[in-house]
Amino acid sequence: MSKQANLFSEVLAEAVGTFALVFTGTGAVMVNVMTEGVVSHLGVSFVFGAVVAAMIYATGHISGANLNPAVTLGFWSIQVLPKYKVLPYIIGQLSGGILASLLLRIALGNIANLGATLPLDDNWLQSLVIETILTFILMLVILGSGLDRRAPVGFAGIAIGLTVGLEAACMGPITGASMNPARSLAPAIISHLWRHQWLYIVGPVLGVQLAVWIYRQLSNNFYDFDHKK
Repeated sequence: MSKQANLFSEVLAEAVGTFALVFTGTGAVMVNVMTEGVVSHLGVSFVFGAVVAAMIYATGHISGANLNPAVTLGFWSIQVLPKYKVLPYIIGQLSGGILASLLLRIALGNIANLGATLPLDDNWLQSLVIETILTFILMLVILGSGLDRRAPVGFAGIAIGLTVGLEAACMGPITGASMNPARSLAPAIISHLWRHQWLYIVGPVLGVQLAVWIYRQLSNNFYDFDHKK
């Protein structure tokens, strides 16, 4: 298969995976509002974690299952992902998320701002700090369970999905527990909600880069194992 065909398959996998994440995750937020809490906050958290785990197992062998522009930038910074794939991956992720939000708008209406994330009481600084920390923890789990060759094989999806679900359960009521610019921007774009959305880009990107730096210290440059051994 040609390099172009491979890249198309990978970008499509990123688009499909992020579509599933946004459609089911923010869809659960919307349905919970529509049904006056039948899904529940813990139910929404479970949906986010479960769909992330499922998409990692479904598409990880194709594209690496980044499903997150901040993670893609992190993978590029440690030379796991080549530079020429970064922009196509991010475009695929955003496209999949936006399509999911558009279909949710058509199917369910503009309920709960399509599941867009907002800081509690407009406290953007609180949410910026929390989103940075949440994404730091998530990326640390991704690096430790998914990229370090010393990690047990086959458990990355479970570890990452559990992390997403637990962090959503813990901090979702405060920030929305996005940890993912595509997850936040997609519903914000379709619902025309721009207030404080910058923090859902800056926080995750900062958190990922901090995790990359910390894990390098913890693991003695783990990323060299597969690329420079």
